[in-house]
Amino acid sequence: MPAITPQTFKKRSFVYHKLSAKHYTEIAGAAVSIHSVVEPQATVSLCDLSNLPRTGFRGLKAAQHLLSVGLPIPAKPNQAEKSANGELVLRLSQKEFWILANTNCEQSGYSKIDNLLNTTVPKEQCFALYCQDSHAWLLLTGEYLGKIMAKLCGVDLSSEAFPLGSIAQTSAGRINIIVVHHHFNGQPCFSLLCDSAAAEYLWDSLCDAMQEFKGKERGLLALTNS
Repeated sequence: MPAITPQTFKKRSFVYHKLSAKHYTEIAGAAVSIHSVVEPQATVSLCDLSNLPRTGFRGLKAAQHLLSVGLPIPAKPNQAEKSANGELVLRLSQKEFWILANTNCEQSGYSKIDNLLNTTVPKEQCFALYCQDSHAWLLLTGEYLGKIMAKLCGVDLSSEAFPLGSIAQTSAGRINIIVVHHHFNGQPCFSLLCDSAAAEYLWDSLCDAMQEFKGKERGLLALTNS
């Protein structure tokens, strides 16, 4: 059986040309990098999660809709909260929510997002958002997260100023991004979401900013098992 590559599928990550990984698995009809070689001294990792499932909703009844399917609602905008199944609910405004898949899931664990996509949305005052297609999703993990982002972003993203569960809607390297401070595999991390057209630029900018701290690309499975 031929090895899975990004070219195996019509759906591909926005940064697949940039990835150096040799091993991929199929998730949600696309190839996701699972392994990459990382030197033992690497203190920071960058992982492409753009093909993992996610969705969003906007409107006066968006919060009500999410509650009806068992998802938590962060208390105020620019906060994130994990569901019982590990999905990450982002509250970007009073009426806008994004839901990111559990990054520690096996293939079968992404059914919650699938159910959301197939659930009947209230006919009025709740509209689906297609952030799966509009935005790339990169994951920065390890030490020095705030110092790395300080090279690209004027907002203070140190742990003191930007605690777990915080969201910053800001710019980095002159492009608009959403930064979410949460846990991955028990360790603090930043999920970075940017317009798909700017994904390769953000990837290159992060790789450059990580060099001082021996940052390296890493696949999802390698990151989960680290």
